[in-house]
Amino acid sequence: MNVVVLGGGIGGLESAIYLRKFGFDVTLVSERDYLYLYPTSIWIPTGERSFEDVCFPLETFAKVHGFELLIDSVEKIIPDAKEVKLKQSKIAYDALVIAIGAGKMPVEGVDHAPSICGKPGESMVLQSQLEKLVAKGSGKIAMGFGGNPKDPSAVRGGPAFEVIFNVHNYLKRKKLREKFELSFFAPMERPGQKMGDKAVEMMFKIFKKEKINMHFGKKITKFSSEGVHFEDETLLESDYTMFIAGGAGHPVIKQSGLP
Repeated sequence: MNVVVLGGGIGGLESAIYLRKFGFDVTLVSERDYLYLYPTSIWIPTGERSFEDVCFPLETFAKVHGFELLIDSVEKIIPDAKEVKLKQSKIAYDALVIAIGAGKMPVEGVDHAPSICGKPGESMVLQSQLEKLVAKGSGKIAMGFGGNPKDPSAVRGGPAFEVIFNVHNYLKRKKLREKFELSFFAPMERPGQKMGDKAVEMMFKIFKKEKINMHFGKKITKFSSEGVHFEDETLLESDYTMFIAGGAGHPVIKQSGLP
C-alpha cells in the first residue's frame, strides 16, 4: 500500500516513521527540506538559540527510516481520484495522512506583527527587529495572541507567554528593562483559562510583579506600524509587535470537500 503523508512537521514525520515500521511504502510531502522545531524557536528572538539550532534535514530521517521525501507545496486534494495536486507535480495514494497544520484567522495588517508560530523565517525577523530596538535603547513592545470565535480550542497562546518572558529577561540581562514598556494582549477576558483559574491568577500576579501591562477582552481589528488596534478604536502603541493568530482549519482541505 502506498501512503502519502502531507506535512514535514513533527506530526507528519512521526506518521511517516511509524507507517514504515509496519511495512508501508511511504512518501512524505513537505514544502521545506527540514524539520523545524517550533517549541524550541521561542529562544531565537533573544538569541539563546540560532535558526540552525532548531532545523534538522528531513533527508536524514528519510534515509534512516526508508521513506521517500518529496519537497513541494500542496495545492489541492482530489479524494475521488485519490490524488494530491502539488505546485510542481501530482502524486497518487492508496491512503492519505494530512498533517499540514491549521490555517490562521485573518487579521488586517498582520505583516506588522510577525509570529513565533508562523513561517520559520519569521523568528529571524523577530530577532532582527528586537536587536534594532535594543540598539536604540528604549521602546514599546507588545506581544499577544488571537482566537477563533467559532472554536475556542483553536488557540495557541503558550508560546506568546514564553516569548514575552524571554524578552523581559533578555532586557534585564542587558540592564535595559526599565527603558522598555512591555504589554501583553488577547481578545479574551482571561487568556490561558484552559489551564484553570489558579494558573490564570498566577499569570496576572506575575505580569503585575514584572510590570508587564495587560490588554485583555477587546477584539483585535488590525495591526499597523503604530501598534495594535482594537474594536473600541483604542490603540496599543508598539514599536515591536509579535502576534499568534487563532487557528482556522486548512483551506486545502476545505476546498477539496474533505471533512
